[in-house]
Amino acid sequence: MPASVTNDPWSTPSKPTQPINTIAIPTQRNANLDAIRGLAVLGIFFMNIYFMGISFFGYAPHEKPLLSDQVIEALSNFFIEGRFISLFSILFGVGLYIQYQRFTAQGLNAYPLLRSRLGWLIVFGLIHGIIIWPGDILFTYGISGFLALCYKELSIEALKRKANIFILSALVIITLISLAGSDKLFTRESSLFAQQYTAWTSSYADQLLLHLMQVGYMALVIPFTLMWFTAGLMLLGMALYQQGAFEQGFSTSVLVKLVLASVALSLLDTILALTQRPILVAFSDILVMLSAIPMALIYIHIMVKVCQNSPKILKPLQNVGKLAFSLYMLQSIVGVLVFRHLAPELLLSLDRWGYMLMAIVYSVVQLLLASLYLRYFKQGPLEKLWRYLAFKKALATTKID
Repeated sequence: MPASVTNDPWSTPSKPTQPINTIAIPTQRNANLDAIRGLAVLGIFFMNIYFMGISFFGYAPHEKPLLSDQVIEALSNFFIEGRFISLFSILFGVGLYIQYQRFTAQGLNAYPLLRSRLGWLIVFGLIHGIIIWPGDILFTYGISGFLALCYKELSIEALKRKANIFILSALVIITLISLAGSDKLFTRESSLFAQQYTAWTSSYADQLLLHLMQVGYMALVIPFTLMWFTAGLMLLGMALYQQGAFEQGFSTSVLVKLVLASVALSLLDTILALTQRPILVAFSDILVMLSAIPMALIYIHIMVKVCQNSPKILKPLQNVGKLAFSLYMLQSIVGVLVFRHLAPELLLSLDRWGYMLMAIVYSVVQLLLASLYLRYFKQGPLEKLWRYLAFKKALATTKID
């Protein structure tokens, strides 16, 4: 990437942005991206695990909060909550941009190929959400990807400006929706928890009805909320990729700004969340989404500096990143089986430290599983299926890299 392009993610480039057809197309797989994607897919489980049982409300704290719960919640607000979903959204935008480059360089019409890929992702998301786990994010990525594609030829400056508009607009709407929500606190001792526990650990047929209701609700609200927020992050990813952030990281001054923003927003979020007052907790949920962005960028910087685009450094994480789609689906299958079918009583007894311990153990399992799988296969099963379904017509007439 040209040295004249600033690597401040929020500033205006000092020189005009290169048109898309003059930006260098990567000739080999970017090891940094694989490592970052691996970190993201492992990190997502630390957040999702709370929702694998009671998928609408998630973790039920005690009416009298445990100190250990408060400590873990505070740490999560700084380092986990929303961070890895945002990181994945940024990476998804990078992936769309790189694929567009490669298809165009091969003389292919990129739009139909990418539309097919996004369309099948939506199908996978609906299947995942209805059949397996309604906390699905793939559906959102699919429809957000369609929106992001409309702007991928903008300059770096315009991409960031559009990203800011999308993100802030979505947060305003989500805030209004949150304030209109229920004022009942969901605690371990509440009747609401007892009702939800019974519903989500009932027969699979009953669970399917709950899945349909939750996915249907999300399908209605996503076009007005998360679609814009996620598409904004995808556009930010495209801008960062063109700046070379995934090869160089950020400057010291930018990194300091990101750290200060992350700490300040996370601290305020934590204070509001621990008040246990419904309206303040609702505001904290919005701050989580905002504070996640600078922390996600910090993770990108750390991984870039450690990995140095080497296929040998952080190889276990890179292996997980290569199987991100398959492992994400497997996380849902394992989590739902454990918390709803094999050991639903864990929902009654596990506190936050127990969930974190399970997530750590399963992260080690995923690292080992990915390394073992890639000894014998070059591509994950769902990655391969997705590629075939999306590109089967084009593959019949040409070779796609």
